[in-house]
Amino acid sequence: MRVDLHNHTTLCNHANGTMREYVEQAIEKKIDIFGFSEHAPMDFDPEYRMKFEDVKFYKDEFKKLKSEFKDDIELLLGYEVDFLRGKMSEDILKDKDVDYLIGSVHFIDEWGFDNPEFIGRYESEDIDEIWQNYFNAIEEMANSGYFDIVGHLDLIKVFKFLPKKDIKSIALNALKAIKKNDLTLEINGAGYRKPVGEAYPSRELLELAYELEIPITCSSDAHEIEQIALFSDKTEALAKSVGYTQCATFRNRNRIMINF
Repeated sequence: MRVDLHNHTTLCNHANGTMREYVEQAIEKKIDIFGFSEHAPMDFDPEYRMKFEDVKFYKDEFKKLKSEFKDDIELLLGYEVDFLRGKMSEDILKDKDVDYLIGSVHFIDEWGFDNPEFIGRYESEDIDEIWQNYFNAIEEMANSGYFDIVGHLDLIKVFKFLPKKDIKSIALNALKAIKKNDLTLEINGAGYRKPVGEAYPSRELLELAYELEIPITCSSDAHEIEQIALFSDKTEALAKSVGYTQCATFRNRNRIMINF
């Protein structure tokens, strides 16, 4: 079974491809369970997320495609929500129509650390402190009780500014919080197409997650049609090499484990 739960379309304002085009590509790539996880609307950084007025279309189009392609692929509906206290939409967090919510950290004190426009800040602050602040935010997100999946666990490495301290020690409390709150960790293939050149999370953090018995799911984090399932073979191989034999999917916020 091939699972891909983290994908974005033109609705998020920084991706290409319609929902229908994504479904057709997913079928062509022989994905069995495919999830839409559009960047959830909020009153912050609106140019990089879906608009509130597009939520109805998003959900209506999903229902139409789910029915139309029911014999070819299982489609799931979700959101990727930026974890920012005081900024997140309660309507999105309480939406009863979704199958799952991905919680992600893209901002440290409103600094968009994965945006190339603001990359200079890495060289003006202590790199260990940046990493620790990032994983503190991941820990807080895991403890919030809002989410089902943790998105791209170590996104902070995107531009290859790596800490001097041991990465496992920096991330340990966050991973313990993920385990305590029974969240699922995604193996996200988007890192292979970024400067860091590896999946999120790294092998060493994935090994730590495996030791803690944290379940995983798989995702492309596609922002282009051609990125769907682009590195799925590599992410699955990584998971298996660490010891994982199962992948999570979701229905109505309930996790279901299936074999690779």
